[in-house]
Amino acid sequence: MLSLLLPLLSAITLVKAHGYVQDIVIGSTHYSGYLPYTDPYYNPVPERIVRQIPGNGPVTDLSLIDVQCNGYTDGNYYTAPAPIYATVAAGSQLHLNWTTWPDSHIGPMITYMAKAPSDITQWMPGTSEVWFKVAESGKTSDGKWAATDILTENDSIYTFTIPASLEPGQYIVRHEIIALHAAYVYPGAQVYPSCIQLQVTGSGTSFPTSDYLVAFPGAYTAATPGIVYDAYTNTSAYPIPGPEVWSG
Repeated sequence: MLSLLLPLLSAITLVKAHGYVQDIVIGSTHYSGYLPYTDPYYNPVPERIVRQIPGNGPVTDLSLIDVQCNGYTDGNYYTAPAPIYATVAAGSQLHLNWTTWPDSHIGPMITYMAKAPSDITQWMPGTSEVWFKVAESGKTSDGKWAATDILTENDSIYTFTIPASLEPGQYIVRHEIIALHAAYVYPGAQVYPSCIQLQVTGSGTSFPTSDYLVAFPGAYTAATPGIVYDAYTNTSAYPIPGPEVWSG
């Protein structure tokens, strides 16, 4: 028994003060996120609707495929599709429960979606321009940040709505925090993405035009407003990175 526990205990000691989405609530149903410090040690590994992540750390090199779903590059490998998905009606809310987020890691929270052209449990978006932004929250007029201030006020739960007019299909939700505590230079901004697999139902007929679509990597570079940003000396409005929000 001790030999089975040692790898898990060793992994837990490596946990640092970062974070990830640990639970998703849709209606009255809870779906566990991928839990990088426990899931790999089960046999069989639990089936999740969230694509696997290597840990609770960030991506800082925005040219890497890692920035898409917080996978890691190893030759041609990065985060594989999750084995299952959740079903949700367009117009519904998703409540995403983050692990305890460090007070120092101020920044925006941004949510994208991408429609799978085939089975989502097999689909890899690659570097195609398929992602559209459906929600964003940055810094309020009174100086509160989405990550830290507002997230903490909401008991670590972030809520967004699937656009009501979105056409049915299988989608990846790419939700992220961009921590800005070291973003005064590049690389400095820390990106913490999670990718959730959904089957969206309903009678919607809308889908964003190409003007709203971006690629990961590609959507963010060192020249993108809001990526290099001194959050401690800049008192002006924060320019949230990425395209405009598509609301349907």
